[in-house]
Amino acid sequence: MSVDPPLVFLVAGEPSSDIIGGRLMAALKREAGGGLRFAGIGGPRMATEGLASRFPMEELSLVGFTNVIPRMPRLWRRMREVAASVRAERPAVVVFIDASGFARGVARRLVGSGIPLVQYKAPQAWAYWPWRARRMARYFDRTLVILPFEPEFFARYGARTTFIGHPALETGASAGDGAAFRARHGIGPADPVLCLMHGSRRSETSWSLPDFRATVDRLGQRVPGLRLIVPVIEPVAAEVRRAVAAWAHPAIVAENAERYDAMAASDVGLAVSGTATVELAVAGVPSVVCYRASLVSGFLGILFAQIGYVSIVNLVLGRPVMEELIQFDCRPDRLAESCARLFADPTLRQRHRAAYREAVARLDAGRPSTVMAALAIAAYLEH
Repeated sequence: MSVDPPLVFLVAGEPSSDIIGGRLMAALKREAGGGLRFAGIGGPRMATEGLASRFPMEELSLVGFTNVIPRMPRLWRRMREVAASVRAERPAVVVFIDASGFARGVARRLVGSGIPLVQYKAPQAWAYWPWRARRMARYFDRTLVILPFEPEFFARYGARTTFIGHPALETGASAGDGAAFRARHGIGPADPVLCLMHGSRRSETSWSLPDFRATVDRLGQRVPGLRLIVPVIEPVAAEVRRAVAAWAHPAIVAENAERYDAMAASDVGLAVSGTATVELAVAGVPSVVCYRASLVSGFLGILFAQIGYVSIVNLVLGRPVMEELIQFDCRPDRLAESCARLFADPTLRQRHRAAYREAVARLDAGRPSTVMAALAIAAYLEH
């Protein structure tokens, strides 16, 4: 009598989670000797590893109060659908990669099912509404955390965690070939280069691309010979290419295969707060961080914030290394001023790089993040 290989049910909610999910699936296959089945929700990277997504991952890629509320009826329906699928298919384990709000909604419906539930990347309960950590303890059998201070925080609320290190440390951001990128694109060795990281969601590119355009118009007047690089990421790549093509200041659009070469070729970075800021730190690119939410989301963030920083580097170090221009401070004139300061001061850039090395060391769990995650999840497959 044949026995089906164990089923792993995965849920990813955005492009960065899809990349993490694809790497995790490959690592689980290696750990299990290939005898696994996969189901759930993901994007193109997870599809290459054998996942047929039940519905488009983009339905879960929502940030901010005003973006989520109008879509709640559909999200609730999807939560019910996913929970019903899990109960019917009885996977060996369910892994939620980020998408913490959706994950909680599904997990709440699966309490008592006997199916192990794992959250890969904890919600930032230490930043807003710490009581959410109690839900982690109630709904999830284990949470794989990526920041070194998270195990102690979540333990106070009874959550079971494993520190796996930050996924950005294994992306290849530290191994880019900047000289080759400059040679391929006609950038001189001494030309000043700005790397613009626009965010992976349309809610972010809707404000970041116009702001970046106005920023480089100002910055170009202060930094002679300024060159621009804009790495693109799906699902906003086409939108970014169209926007950048209309800029008065020419920019090189770097496709995904050149992402880390582009970072290595850059002198300064300007990034929407998120995983890209950690990648820039790993690549050693002195950077400025920016973010702007809707008025309602921004007000709630200010009202309930428990922390003083938004960038991972500053959070891990406990001091302001990357300058953060958030909400009303996120204006082209301020962004241009901050970037110009980094271009003009090599000593400041060197201090940034030294601090980034310190932050990266703290984000390292000793083994690649994906390997640590796969080992933690494989423990459930053995049972």
